[in-house]
Amino acid sequence: MASIRRTTMTPTKLELLAGWLPKQSWYVGGGEAPELVRAGGFRLDDPEGAVGIEFMVVVDTTARDPAAYLVPMGYRGAALDSVPGEALIGTSEHGVLGTRWIYDGVHDPVVMAQLRALLCGKAVPQHQSRSDTPDTSVTVHGTGPDDALDVQVNRVLRSGAVSRTSSPSLVAGWTWPDGTAVRGVFAAVRGRAVAERGT
Repeated sequence: MASIRRTTMTPTKLELLAGWLPKQSWYVGGGEAPELVRAGGFRLDDPEGAVGIEFMVVVDTTARDPAAYLVPMGYRGAALDSVPGEALIGTSEHGVLGTRWIYDGVHDPVVMAQLRALLCGKAVPQHQSRSDTPDTSVTVHGTGPDDALDVQVNRVLRSGAVSRTSSPSLVAGWTWPDGTAVRGVFAAVRGRAVAERGT
């Protein structure tokens, strides 16, 4: 089960993401630096206990219409080999664990393996900020037959469209700066899930 350590990270995750997000091709913000707030997310366990896994939703409040981004992250105690340079979000000094290499989770094999396991019903989502606490608000619609799934992570989140097909899709929630709580599809099996309007 995910264990959350109450300590400091320097720089913070939001500070690292504020510099990393605008460099991504899927970033929809303008020319000014984003002002990010944490808006939601959950964690997954690494069965080996070596990699911290977090799916974080951040909202950029600088735009007239705030944008919500999903950033899966893998927290590691050493640099990853054989991943593109842009996969590294940055490094941070953790008050307990020391230097952590923080990777964009879509390039981290452990993160993606556990996401596939979740879509197959073989992993349990964990609360983002409480230790040993499953997050029952995170749901999977449909399940895959095995772990060899081609998964699409939705980087820019849209509320209101929830998959009702048999194809696996991951649905979770986040909160807009005005306090409105919404849900949407975080990830789905590529080419198989078709979004339908949900309630």
